[in-house]
Formats: sequence, structure tokens, C-alpha cells
Amino acid sequence: MEASQHESGVIGAGPPKKVQSEDHLAVEIPQTAHQISHDSWFQVGFVLTTGINSAYVLGYSGTVMLPLGWIGGVVGLILATAFSLYANSLVAKLHEFGGKRHIRYRDLAEAIYGRKAYSLTWGLQYVNLFMINVGYIILAGQALKAVYVLYTDDHVMKLPYFIALAGFGCGLFAISIPHLSALRIWLGFSTFFSLVYIVIAFALALKDGIEAPPRDYSIPGSNSSKFFTTVGAIANLVFAFNTGMLPEIQATLRQPVVENMMKALYFQFTVGVLPMYAVTFIGYWAYGSSTSTYLLNSVGGPVWVKTMANVAAFLQTAIALHIFASPMYEYLDTKYDIKGSALALRNLSFRIVVRGGYLGITTFIAALLPFLGDFMSLTGALATFPLTFILANHMYLVAKNKKLSSLQKNWHWLNVCVFGCLAVLAAISALRLIAVDSKTYHIFADL
Repeated sequence: MEASQHESGVIGAGPPKKVQSEDHLAVEIPQTAHQISHDSWFQVGFVLTTGINSAYVLGYSGTVMLPLGWIGGVVGLILATAFSLYANSLVAKLHEFGGKRHIRYRDLAEAIYGRKAYSLTWGLQYVNLFMINVGYIILAGQALKAVYVLYTDDHVMKLPYFIALAGFGCGLFAISIPHLSALRIWLGFSTFFSLVYIVIAFALALKDGIEAPPRDYSIPGSNSSKFFTTVGAIANLVFAFNTGMLPEIQATLRQPVVENMMKALYFQFTVGVLPMYAVTFIGYWAYGSSTSTYLLNSVGGPVWVKTMANVAAFLQTAIALHIFASPMYEYLDTKYDIKGSALALRNLSFRIVVRGGYLGITTFIAALLPFLGDFMSLTGALATFPLTFILANHMYLVAKNKKLSSLQKNWHWLNVCVFGCLAVLAAISALRLIAVDSKTYHIFADL
């Protein structure tokens, strides 16, 4: 039975429903316990922008610009923006492949390749999102610790303690928000929090840069270490722009889903990247080779202003983490048929146990190995490269094979090979960095 074009809501048990696609064809909607086909492209654009301007932006001066320098960093950011927009658009255009909405990345891979690809893609995506969330917990803990050291220097409270507090706060938020579409007003708060810490970091770094003597912009390290840090920085560039969960975000869009997703992507990669560019460049300009991997640790200024920035970074991180954890939540909620009122005792208890447990494990790993830059590099290498660039190009090549010219096919194969080689090099580089840092710092380190 065909439903109206604007049908939305939670799809529970029963036969799959259908809506009209942009080509006025009936498109099947799979079952899910979460709300889909509901949001405007503008709301989804803000979801994507929330991810790209999360508190991670406070680290890009040190993790991207410092290893690459001015020329490599600027060119790298621009190229990463362009290639990321292109790769994400390929995935977006496959959302209704085969007459069915693919609301999960793994479902899309299964439709194109077969059942084995489902498990492989789900494994890659899980690793990607889990490691992103580990990084968010580290960031949130760093923000809380930064507030603490502004007011005391007794060093009684260590970073792992703040990571535990951050994990608890993120857990409360995850339990309170049942699904991605329910964020709504929180996306507005997220944008506000992002602007607070970005504007403050930009202003204080600009002030420091104007008052400081000439900076050293040389790339530190020996030739061999420079090679590995450069490759790691390229992985960080890929990590900065990509979610690894585009179909899950696109699932929340109302029809026409491909057209609306393209609008959201254009918003993300034009207006959405400007704050990130600004704070990344100004941080490196102000501090050069002494730039911190958490910019608010480098800036000078009034204590209350830096407190406000760090608190905003912590609060925004809780919202951003919920976005990247939502595919896991959706999978578990659908598997165990969690639907109906979010406040129903069964549903609330399930979220407390399952989401609390998931974030408890995430928090433990974050406290155990709080090496943020290394996690960004390893995530980019092991998951973001394959999901966003390798798989996107190859899926599009297979799905549209008969419609592509020889030149287009060669272009997609070139992307698969180049990004495949970069992924291998980036993985080696990231593992080397983790090994080096593990010798320098012990587990549960107070960085």
C-alpha cells in the first residue's frame, strides 16, 4: 500500500511501508524503532554542522596544521573539504537504490554487494563511531579539567576523574533523548555552544598572536617522524569532515530525500566549515609550533571567559556524542522492539541499562588511553577512509556501472586505489604514534 509523500514517524512491526520517491516511484521503508522521514534539510544540515564544529575543532591547529605547516595545512583542508563533499554526495545519491530507502550504511552495502558486506560494513562503522565517541569523552574530560586548573593548581583531580564525570554527564543526556530526530531544540543549543567556544578561542588567540613575538612555524621532528606525522595529519583531515553514518542521518529526512540531502551537504561544506577554518588557522597563526592539541589550553585571557568556553565545549560534546552514538542506539532499540512513549518504564529502563553500559565502556577506554590525536588518526585510517572514500566510490561504481563511461569508471577506481593506500599508511602511522605515546605516558595518564 502506497503512503503519502510526506509520511513520517516510527516504523515498527508489520509489513514495510512505501512512499513516493523523487521519480514518483514507490520506495520501500524498512522497519526501525526510531523516527524517520520527518526532518527538513535545514535541521539535517545543522546535525551535520554540529558534527563538523564539535569541540574537535579546538584540536585541529595542533593535529592538522602543526604537522603539515601553512601550505600543506591550508591546501589539505581545502582538498579534504572538496573530496569529502564529493564522496558524501555519492552515498547520498544511493539512498533509494533498488526501490528501497537504505536508512543504515550496512543496509546499503548489503543491497549492493550481498549479505557478507552487511557484517563488514557494520563492523567498520561500529569501530568508526565507537572511536569517535571515545574521542568525544576525552575532549569533554579535557574541557572539565581545563576549568578545574583555572581555579586551582593542587593537581588532586586527574584527567581520568574528569573523563569519568564527562561520561556520566553524556550518559544522562543519552538516556533523556530517545532518538536523533528528538534533538530538535538541542541542535540550536549545540550551535550556540559551538559559537561560544569558537568565538572565544578565536578572539583570545588573535589577541595573543598580535601581542606575541614572531612565531616558529617549522615542522618539528626528524625526517622519518615527519613522514609519519604528515600521514597521521592527512587521516585527521579525513576524520574532520566525515561522519561515517550518512545514510542514518539521511534517514531522518522527508521526501525528496536525495535532493534534501544534497542541500544539507552543501550547507555543511560551505557555511558549516567556516567556523572550523577560522579557529584552526588562527590557532596555528597565534602559537606556531607550540600549538596545543586543545587550543583552550594555549590561550590567555580572563579566567571567567575561558571557563565559559570550556563549559560550552563540554556541553556541546554531550550533544555531538549522541549523534554519533545514535546508529548503535537505533540498532538495539529496533532489535528489542523499544517503541512507544520514551518515558514508559520498559523503554526508560532499557535506555538506562543499555546506553549507560555502552557509554560506561566508552568512558573506560577514554580514561585508559587518553591520547586524543592518536585516536583521531587511527579512526581516520581504520574506518573513515574505508567508509567515506573507498566504499563510497566502489559502491557507486557497482550500483551505477551500466550508466558510467569508461573515464568515470577509471576515476572511481583511481579513488579506491589512492585512498586504499593512504588508509594503510595512515593505520601504520597511527599505531606507531600510539606505541610511542604509550612509552611516554602510562595508562590512565594525566595529560
